[in-house]
Amino acid sequence: MQRNEKQELVGALKEKMSKAAIAIAVGYKNIDAAATVKLRKTFRENKVDYKVVKNTLARLAAKGTPLEKFTEGLDGPNAIILGYDDVVAPAKVLRDVLKEQGEKMTVKAGVVQGNLVDAKALKALADMPGLPELREMLLGILSAPASKLVRLLNTPGSQLARVLQARSEKAA
Repeated sequence: MQRNEKQELVGALKEKMSKAAIAIAVGYKNIDAAATVKLRKTFRENKVDYKVVKNTLARLAAKGTPLEKFTEGLDGPNAIILGYDDVVAPAKVLRDVLKEQGEKMTVKAGVVQGNLVDAKALKALADMPGLPELREMLLGILSAPASKLVRLLNTPGSQLARVLQARSEKAA
């Protein structure tokens, strides 16, 4: 790789790292090409970046970003997973991928909103409800009193209608 290509790669990676809400470094070994293609597709479908980058280039790109601490301990072949909006979704996708790959992939380090975390913390994060689930829960909580009020307001009217219906049937 030429020097200017490396500089472009570092620049693009630095931009992504500065925007990332979550970053996870995973070590991998003995993953075949078909599994790698499937991995990339899985991450792409969930709007998560999966990049295999040389450690020195990753360190250069992370310099001056919240991910700087996270790249210091990288050694051996690594992939970096970057998520931007929801911090739970990438952790959930990674949990599923790790189950599928078994011993071929291991979590080395992670950064969640600027805080360095380990594999246990990422596992706990993956068990939490994601942003869409939290929105649904909040919507349910907010709409429950309104729907209860509507039912309470409808009850006297429907009771009156039933009484009138019974009265008219009795008279006829």
